[in-house]
Amino acid sequence: MVDSLKPIEATEPQPTPKRKVPPPGRRTPRQGRSQETVGKIIDAASALLAQGTDIRTLTTNRVAEAAGVSVGGLYRFFSDKQAIIDAIAVQRLDEFQVLLLEKVALEQPQGGSGYLDVVVDSFVAFLENHPEFRQIAYGGSYISARVRQEQSDPAEGGSGFMKHFMVNALGMDPSHDLDLKLRIAAEVGDRLIAHAFDQPSDEARADVIRELKILIGGYLFDERGMI
Repeated sequence: MVDSLKPIEATEPQPTPKRKVPPPGRRTPRQGRSQETVGKIIDAASALLAQGTDIRTLTTNRVAEAAGVSVGGLYRFFSDKQAIIDAIAVQRLDEFQVLLLEKVALEQPQGGSGYLDVVVDSFVAFLENHPEFRQIAYGGSYISARVRQEQSDPAEGGSGFMKHFMVNALGMDPSHDLDLKLRIAAEVGDRLIAHAFDQPSDEARADVIRELKILIGGYLFDERGMI
């Protein structure tokens, strides 16, 4: 099985991250000034969370003040705090897809396990660099069910890149069974990543991430044995 694996060639088309529709708010920004206001609100909320504000105590009033907009101005675009949280999550996931696309094109990983390493390592680094997203994604059930359902689609995010690789580089059938395996792998991966970030040291976190790769690599590619 290992000998049959081949990397994606540099010229092979990679999946293009899709521009997602923002979570529903009061209005969808179309004009430049409105888009700027929405950006200020998202940036302000992100900064507050990154600085250590507990998401449970974050309020729309505080976000509006930090963004330099009126509370009424905030509510023109976001119906409540949940809409702001969802907007941050969607924006960060879009950013990660772009970053992952660049990493894969640059590193050209070899085989299924190599590709998985790039996906996992890139996501862990992204979480380390974006504590606001880490709190949203792994601090509790803060992302709405609608956005979680969208992101569980095997065509999206890291799962989408893995599916693209498995179909185009490994010749796997793009079947319902493959989608199911990717959903299960993503669910297990999410739980283990959350567990990794609960560890008391960087070394302990790295140990969990290593075992995560062994577990998911064996499940998806049957490449890694027990040690």
